[in-house]
Amino acid sequence: MSHQSELISTDINAYLAQHERKELLRLLTCGSVDDGKSTLIGRLLHDSKMIYEDQLAAIEADSVKSSTTGRLDLALLVDGLQAEREQGITIDVAYRYFSTAKRKFIIADTPGHEQYTRNMATGASTCDLAIILIDARNGVQTQTRRHSFIASLLGIKHIIVAINKMDLVGYKESVYENIKAGYLEFSEKLESASFHFIPVSALNGDNVVNVSKNMPWYEDSALMSILETVEISAVRNYTDFRFPVQYVNRPNLNFRGFCGTVASGVIRKGDEITVLPSNKTSRIKSIVTFDEELELAHTEMAITLTLEDEIDVSRGDVIAHSDNLPIYRNNFEATLVWMTDSPLLPGKDYQLKIGTITVSGQIKTLCHKIDVNSLEELKTPLLELNEIGFVEITLNKEVSFDAYKENRATGSFIIIDPLTNVTIGAGMIDCEQQERKPQTETHNIHVTKEERAARYGQRPATIMFIGVSGSGKSTLAHGLERRLFDKGRVSTVLDGKTMRLGISKDLTYDAEGRAENLRRSAHIAKFLNDSGVICFASFVAPNADSREHALSVIGKGNCYLVFCNPPIEVCVQRDPSGLYAAAEGSNSINIPGLSFPFTPPEAIHLELDTEALSIEECLDRVITLMSQEKII
Repeated sequence: MSHQSELISTDINAYLAQHERKELLRLLTCGSVDDGKSTLIGRLLHDSKMIYEDQLAAIEADSVKSSTTGRLDLALLVDGLQAEREQGITIDVAYRYFSTAKRKFIIADTPGHEQYTRNMATGASTCDLAIILIDARNGVQTQTRRHSFIASLLGIKHIIVAINKMDLVGYKESVYENIKAGYLEFSEKLESASFHFIPVSALNGDNVVNVSKNMPWYEDSALMSILETVEISAVRNYTDFRFPVQYVNRPNLNFRGFCGTVASGVIRKGDEITVLPSNKTSRIKSIVTFDEELELAHTEMAITLTLEDEIDVSRGDVIAHSDNLPIYRNNFEATLVWMTDSPLLPGKDYQLKIGTITVSGQIKTLCHKIDVNSLEELKTPLLELNEIGFVEITLNKEVSFDAYKENRATGSFIIIDPLTNVTIGAGMIDCEQQERKPQTETHNIHVTKEERAARYGQRPATIMFIGVSGSGKSTLAHGLERRLFDKGRVSTVLDGKTMRLGISKDLTYDAEGRAENLRRSAHIAKFLNDSGVICFASFVAPNADSREHALSVIGKGNCYLVFCNPPIEVCVQRDPSGLYAAAEGSNSINIPGLSFPFTPPEAIHLELDTEALSIEECLDRVITLMSQEKII
């Protein structure tokens, strides 16, 4: 049976036009060693009449030398490396392209050996569907579980479990049902995916392209029919428009377009967009392709966009709908596949490529590695070749991204060795703990931030006073509010203690509780600034990470750190809240600087010794800073 269109021999132009409109399905085959992955692909191509005559003749000749069965070895269609043919295994990822009357396909044949985990991850990263083969004689194996986990990890939503070599177990339904039950029990640990089970014999062609007569108890479709009809549009993100700019095209004085491939979503002429990181807005003037202008474009289309307004857009910027922006920050958590012999070293500088932008960054923390055989989380100081770990990453600048499970194109990245330029890792961003960039600018369409600033005669910003209890933070914050009020300016105080009377009443006083209090307060400060108000924030903020996060939320250009740093003995003597007195003889009260560390900030805008300086002198210095920064 041929699955090729008859048009190819009668009307080539009509065939090509039809072929252009076909939906593309990317899939991979994986499973344990010698489960028959390459043979299955070869059988798909052979029984669908998609092998050229010269290819078939070459395979027949090679089968005489290398076949282990004395028959036509269809695996040779895929196993191209000499080492693969000699050993009868797959080492590298092999891609095969073919089409039927209904759909176009790209098949990735991935290796089964554990030392080639990186190769499998590479093959799976762009696939919509995975075929996981299981040898009917052996059932679910360790490598079966590992490949299923990796497929799930990489966001593949459709998994076909092909129980192969049914001919070697007498085509018994009981064998099939037992393996199916065992796999379903394991699959409960995986991310949600749709599973389809099918008994096959790749060697004999049972249930591959044509339904087998040897298994009348199986009443579903053959593999090829499933591949042609599986619904994949839901896998692709047509909701969140993301357009990483690849190139700025300026062929003449009258045209300036922004070239790239639509990573996700749909864009139409006239849509309002925002460019990150500048946060400038405009509307789509035209959507240009090589052949014509379009009214709309969607995922995976290569296009050039022109805008109604002349705004600055450069390579690496991301264009998105104004009411649906990506996350924009300089740190995130991710699952990482390590791909080089040299181990991952937390704290070492690497290059990260996200979309079309490459930035410097560090693996700040290696939280754990994942045992891909048992799915256990194991503590480890290093990540070795082919290992998978969960990490915290900090970048040297803010970038746009999404959660990988929501948007594979903008939620993935690669790590590059800055010395050799070799790709050494690939990651999937986990945003369950991430917040999206605040979008108050988008919604304040009636009164802009600039209009508020002009009305109040000030540039809204946050002055954040940090230091241990008793260092004078709140005193200075309230003193500055009074001074600005007397001058007719609009400001307010955001105090850590006041926050704990309401929105942060549920938090503890340990390091984690203080970090969360600061995180919540940073979002409030950002909102106040966007409303045109100057915010004086007073927080202990003992942890460098929580301070860095607050800066990223508020915006580093709008947040100024003032470190109140008198001797700790002075703070204990002042003890305005009675905290130090209450802590005497008690181990249950958490005090930064005493019971747990206070990490002094390295990058600050102003340091005040509130013992040596009077309150008025301190206020004068902060006012000077605000004047220099054109806040007032």
